[in-house]
Amino acid sequence: MSPSRFRLFASVAGGAVLIAAQAHAAAFYLQEQSVRGAGRAYSGEVADRGAASLWWNPASIAGLDQNEIYGGVHLVQVDSDVNDTGSTLTRPVIPGGLTTPVGGAPRASGPINDGIVPNFAAAFRLNDKLAVGLSAAAPYNFTTDYNSDSWTRYDALKSNLKTIDVQGTIAYRLNDMLDLGVGVSAQYTDAELTSALPNLSPLLPDGSSSLKGDGNWDYGWNVGAQFHASPALTIGASYRSKIDHKLDGHVVVSGLLGPLAGGNVNVDGQAKITTPWMANLGARWQVTDKATLNASVSRIGWSEFDQIVVAYPGGGTVSAQNYKDTTTVAVGVDYDVNPKLTLRAGVQYDPTPTPDIGRTARVPDGDRMIYAIGATGQIRPNLKLDAAVSYISFDDTKINRTETIYAGTAAATTLNLRGDVGGSAAVLSTGLRWSF
Repeated sequence: MSPSRFRLFASVAGGAVLIAAQAHAAAFYLQEQSVRGAGRAYSGEVADRGAASLWWNPASIAGLDQNEIYGGVHLVQVDSDVNDTGSTLTRPVIPGGLTTPVGGAPRASGPINDGIVPNFAAAFRLNDKLAVGLSAAAPYNFTTDYNSDSWTRYDALKSNLKTIDVQGTIAYRLNDMLDLGVGVSAQYTDAELTSALPNLSPLLPDGSSSLKGDGNWDYGWNVGAQFHASPALTIGASYRSKIDHKLDGHVVVSGLLGPLAGGNVNVDGQAKITTPWMANLGARWQVTDKATLNASVSRIGWSEFDQIVVAYPGGGTVSAQNYKDTTTVAVGVDYDVNPKLTLRAGVQYDPTPTPDIGRTARVPDGDRMIYAIGATGQIRPNLKLDAAVSYISFDDTKINRTETIYAGTAAATTLNLRGDVGGSAAVLSTGLRWSF
């Protein structure tokens, strides 16, 4: 590979894998890991009991009276709009460069795809103090998809991320007041990212870039405790570790013409990224025979995503990031109408970790409020049906990203992406809990 072609490839491949990392980690955490929890905006999970709370606290299954199996599914429906507000492209035309609008369709309606989030958990009682659990979750799954003529095309066309997290847990009831738990997670990730590439003349058709990245099974851990201060009050705390991921990617660049033609490649690359740690603190307080109040605070360590290390044949790059840690706050209530029916509701504030300067069309995220209602009905003595409806309101936000395409070469082209983002989502959840 010639030096000029290598530098061009490095720029394109590095950018493609960088986008993959952002798609994985930036605001793609899905809380939908419990239908019961969804009904109260996840305000009480770290302090609740049973297999359905394993994602939030491995201590939740300590001292179980019976074995439990939980299964749930969440249908996520998103309404979003992404609009151009003056994006430009500056090509390297002597003497001062040629700046033109990016062109294309100025509005993208519904780029964030709907999705289905399944989850499963099981807990098995070994004795009156010791229990083991197994759970499967999909904590980072999302798809954004823009038309090929969208104004976002040089930043994003398709972003498809899938993860599977399998956790094994052991929990122990130390005494009547204190439960402890520890878990080990194996997490698998893959991603597909595509975008357009500008040729040197605005009269030429676009080229294209695609990345398909397959991860390995990478590992993390979590610990938790529940303190039963009284029969009416339980306080829970947990910590989930960061996970270091390595993605093996395949980059294909095609359609580059003229002086850029040497950059058409079909080469392997690799990226290393880190997903955030999570610390949870919450409580459940039974204030009357029928009503239980829930509250929780979660600190999410998005600052672990401080850089992306990209490797490719003959070299590599390190790209600094500006993600920030966030604090999520939720409150909710459970109300036992009768022994066979429980109603619940909750609200949560969930801020975005994405920076105001540098936000990309692949992750058009903003601060959000979650409003939820739910119910549990006892179908049989050992079988319960959970259901919930959540409405998510996203604050209006902006895409504000400047990047250099073909960086380090004479073809360096500056993309200034500017846009407005707005949207909302609804989540319909249903699940079963079986004890035996």
